[in-house]
Amino acid sequence: MKLMICVIHDRYADEIEQGLKSKGYRMTELASSGGFLKKGNTTFLLGVDNKDVKALQSEMKEICTKVEEKKGKLKGKESRYTSFVVDAKDSLPFLTQGK
Repeated sequence: MKLMICVIHDRYADEIEQGLKSKGYRMTELASSGGFLKKGNTTFLLGVDNKDVKALQSEMKEICTKVEEKKGKLKGKESRYTSFVVDAKDSLPFLTQGK
C-alpha cells in the first residue's frame, strides 16, 4: 500500500477530485495556506495499492490534459501538480512506537 501526497494547482483541483472519485479513488483534502510552489494549491492524500500507482498518475495526467483543452495551458513554468509517493507503513511510524 502506498500513500500519495499530491499538491495540486488550484486550477485542476476540482476536476481531479471529481474525476478520481468517479473512478473509485478515495482521498482526503487538506485545507492549507502558504507558499509551497508559490501559487494557490490544494493537497490531497490518497491511499493506493502498489500496482495502481501508475494508473492513478495516468488518470491525473488525463484529467489535467482535459482541463487544459477547455481552459488553455498554464503559462510559464507552473506545474499541474507535484506528488510524493511513500510506503504507507512508513508514513505513520508513531502508530507502532507504542507497541
